[in-house]
Parts: sequence; C-alpha cells; structure tokens
Amino acid sequence: MSEPTLQIFIFKCEPCLTLDKKMKMEVDILDYAIKEVLSMDCKDGRWRLIAFLSKSLNKTERNSKIHNKKILVVIRELEN
Repeated sequence: MSEPTLQIFIFKCEPCLTLDKKMKMEVDILDYAIKEVLSMDCKDGRWRLIAFLSKSLNKTERNSKIHNKKILVVIRELEN
C-alpha cells in the first residue's frame, strides 16, 4: 500500500465567512481513510462548504480500534 496522503481544500464564501455563524463538522471514518467536511450556515439559510480534508491512514492508524480513530479525527481537525 502507498504512503498515507493528506489533502486539504479550503473554500471561501466571502459574504458568509465570519466566526459568528453556526458551523458543523461532518466526519467519515473508514478502515483506510478519514474525511472531514466543515460547513457554515450562511445568511441565506444554506450550509456552505468551507473546508474539506481527506487523509489515508498509515498502517498503525488502520489497525487502531474505532474509538481511537475517532479521537484521531478530532485531533487532526483541531490542528487544522
């Protein structure tokens, strides 16, 4: 298997990109990768994509129990 990869995409929606808005983070944990989506509630009432992160897991991370993978996702999100 190839080396783990990390992809981060950040999108800007200038009229709604303020920290006083509601935000939500959606996470998907697979056996081999994690993905995270950060969205913001804009003034038009729609949730807009702000950032997307995708990372393949290394061998140690792939062998971790699911609750350890969940903690890993939280730590990664706080780092970014």
